[in-house]
Amino acid sequence: MDSERSGINSERSSIDNEAASSRQLLPDNQFFECMIQELLQNKPILAPDVERILRNALEVFKSESSLIEVQPPLIICGDIHGQFQDLVRLFNHGGWVPASRYLFLGDYVDRGPNSVETICMMLLLKIRHPKDLYLLRGNHETARINRTYGFYDDCVAMYSTDMWHLFQPPFSPNFSVFDYMPVAALVNNKIFCMHGGISPELESFDQIREIERPLQIPDDGLLCDLLWADPDINAVGWMRSNRGVSYKFGPDVVEEFCQRMEVDLIARAHQVVENGWEFFADTKLVTIFSAPNYCNQFDNSAGLMFVGQNMSCTLKQLKPRKKKVAEE
Repeated sequence: MDSERSGINSERSSIDNEAASSRQLLPDNQFFECMIQELLQNKPILAPDVERILRNALEVFKSESSLIEVQPPLIICGDIHGQFQDLVRLFNHGGWVPASRYLFLGDYVDRGPNSVETICMMLLLKIRHPKDLYLLRGNHETARINRTYGFYDDCVAMYSTDMWHLFQPPFSPNFSVFDYMPVAALVNNKIFCMHGGISPELESFDQIREIERPLQIPDDGLLCDLLWADPDINAVGWMRSNRGVSYKFGPDVVEEFCQRMEVDLIARAHQVVENGWEFFADTKLVTIFSAPNYCNQFDNSAGLMFVGQNMSCTLKQLKPRKKKVAEE
């Protein structure tokens, strides 16, 4: 029986490799569209495909600033965390690129069951529609974190350690897209967006514009805070975070920051919230989390913020999928 199963697996592997070889002959745009459809049909994505996706995505990120400056309309979304089927639901709900434009706030990998498929879909859409989809870096788009929280294990289970290395410096400097991702965004100069939070070191948006990439996220300072900091209703001013990195900041900090930097709203992700979105400091800061039923442990909704042409903001929910009841 084992030899029979081995023969079946070898035959399937041979078919997959032949399919990958034929795809590699396609012109870029045809290849990318083909891969999007393959992912939507739950077909396997192979190592040569991933390499080509990463190589092209890297060039797109290199052409962008560390601070994305974008105009509405667009939809702002938070963490996805490898929940590929929920990402598809999100696009079905909000509209697919380029009919709808999106800004994602990071954390595409780890935790969920389909990190490789999720990050590849995001990168494919970014390559095809670079001005209609913007991807910020989250704290899980770092080797130190995604080595531990699921992405590494997914890569090894589906491929090998070599696949994980493709995404990470210093193993693959020609492919390491995470280190080239932008770290913040401004929507019409009035909505300041990042994955984590604001920083006591941030005095001018030029500080972010001037950040050179590739970069690895340090253990403290501006970059660390943009990916790691959290609002806390019990904080006054700045307090060291119980995460062991960066800060917690209070409503007073948000009020002062918005006034000084002349922004109306801070949009961030990084924390699961029951309704998919949650306001802080009155309505000066909003947390958006877009992975429903996170880790199959929270019955949370996914949040999406629709920013209209006139800068009106509408928050919508995507309810968790109904759990299947096991048959007795």
